[in-house]
Amino acid sequence: MIKTALRVLLGIFYGYAGYAHLAQPEPFLAITPPWVPYPDAVIWWTGIAEIAGAIGLLQPFSLKLRQAAGIGLALYALCVWPANIHHFAMDMASEDGGLGLIYHIPRMIAQPLLIWLALWTGEVIGRKAVQP
Repeated sequence: MIKTALRVLLGIFYGYAGYAHLAQPEPFLAITPPWVPYPDAVIWWTGIAEIAGAIGLLQPFSLKLRQAAGIGLALYALCVWPANIHHFAMDMASEDGGLGLIYHIPRMIAQPLLIWLALWTGEVIGRKAVQP
């Protein structure tokens, strides 16, 4: 019951985040590290990835599809971590301190939690993960 509720919450979170990437990419472009090529395309595709992952995670019919979505969202969270670190560094270097440590420290801690949560709610890890 808890796993299902968290899976739904995570799916809603990623679905909304994907929509936000597509509807208003500017905040995401602002925190994209300068070494990322084609940032507009990367932000667009990350939005698509989040929406696809959310759909896969939320569908109730296929364990394999939920597992694929869980793996995909975990890898996604790992791959966007550099943007979060870049945002943290940019904010801390700004004169006003940006959003501050009260925002960035929990965000840094949340990233591995999101990775684990995607794998657990996607049933990649845990009791049901051993099914053939």
